[in-house]
Amino acid sequence: MPSSNPALAARMARFKALQASRVEGKQDNRESLVQERKHQEGRDKKYEKAQQIKARAEYNLEKQAQGDNFKRKLNMTYTAEESESWDKHKRRKEANAANNAFQDYTAEASKVYKRQIKQLSKVDAESYAAEKAATLQRQVISGVLSLVETDDGDVYTVDKVGRINTPAEENYNCDHKPSKEAVDRLVEDLEKGERARLKARAARGMKDDDSGDVTYINAKNKQFNDKLARFYNRYTTEIRESFERGTAI
Repeated sequence: MPSSNPALAARMARFKALQASRVEGKQDNRESLVQERKHQEGRDKKYEKAQQIKARAEYNLEKQAQGDNFKRKLNMTYTAEESESWDKHKRRKEANAANNAFQDYTAEASKVYKRQIKQLSKVDAESYAAEKAATLQRQVISGVLSLVETDDGDVYTVDKVGRINTPAEENYNCDHKPSKEAVDRLVEDLEKGERARLKARAARGMKDDDSGDVTYINAKNKQFNDKLARFYNRYTTEIRESFERGTAI
């Protein structure tokens, strides 16, 4: 209901106008800050790029001026920690290169799994660790796990079979549901794998609606097989049918 007091109504109207003005001012300030931040980031990127170009040019000039002594003098500037870190990097790179060779299907599946987990940049490791810690604490209180403290002050849990910091299996109805973001990540990962599979099949000249036996590995091989079939099928039909009858028997 409108107020019967004209003075009060006027003050309320002024108050609402001030509130609207305040909201509008905040919005303008926010937009100005966003634009200024974008301009500043653009300037920072241009400056960083210019510094990189300058550093690369100075490096090349010094390398040309010193000739063979450049690498030796450059190695003298590295600290022991940097040298050790570089050696570890080289060993890890060599180990990864050796691990790329096919070993067995189990090892290949493990490598694919680890690579997929690494590519999921939004895995909520903190949430998983917090949930695991809460489960361990609950099981220690209920007596399912034993709490052990070492002389050094480290504390960990142990189950009946000797596993450390591993939650025991619980017989209860789990009503946990993954978040929408986690489901979306899973769907996106599955769709990405399907697109990669279809792309690989297309590169080999294969289609999902192919019928019959697949006797080729790519489009070029399929063309070659078709050419052989056109010239020699009339001579090999009887032999092939005999083989098929023998296989069926």
